[in-house]
Amino acid sequence: MAVQVSDAAGRALPEAVVLLEPVGGKAAVKPMPEVQIAQEKRQFIPRVTLITVGTAVNFPNFDTVRHHVYSFSKAKTFEIKLYAGVPSKPEVFDKPGIAVLGCNIHDRMAAWVVVADTPWHALSGADGIARVADAPPGSYRLSVWHPALGTGAPPVTRSLQLGNAPAQAAVQLAAEMLP
Repeated sequence: MAVQVSDAAGRALPEAVVLLEPVGGKAAVKPMPEVQIAQEKRQFIPRVTLITVGTAVNFPNFDTVRHHVYSFSKAKTFEIKLYAGVPSKPEVFDKPGIAVLGCNIHDRMAAWVVVADTPWHALSGADGIARVADAPPGSYRLSVWHPALGTGAPPVTRSLQLGNAPAQAAVQLAAEMLP
């Protein structure tokens, strides 16, 4: 299934999170292999990370300055106090939701970790298209989220019916692209 995500002006919106959640039940979800969110040039790379529940995330610091990475979000609360190099252990994201990351030393540093509780998910590319693979026919709730929606904003949702043929959808978010 392909989902075209655009902003309020109709421009393709990269880094949008698309989730397909089956109506009337949950699908089994496995943790992904360990993921990395690096600090380089005083920013988080990548800015938006999409993982499944139970996935471990490592936070290597490739800068010449120390960082203090934290999240006080319901999905994951943690602090990695001032450090350089690679922390001794990764952080495991064990609850679904959106974790906002920051650095206590560099206030402009921000990133988002979206923790999915469904195996059918994708992040949109530069063309604004998110390709969700292997979702079987059935009824779903399509959820689309992007950091430009604003802090604490819920995803945009709609009902979706998938058949055997390849499906497409378009979602326009009431947001402007972030710099």
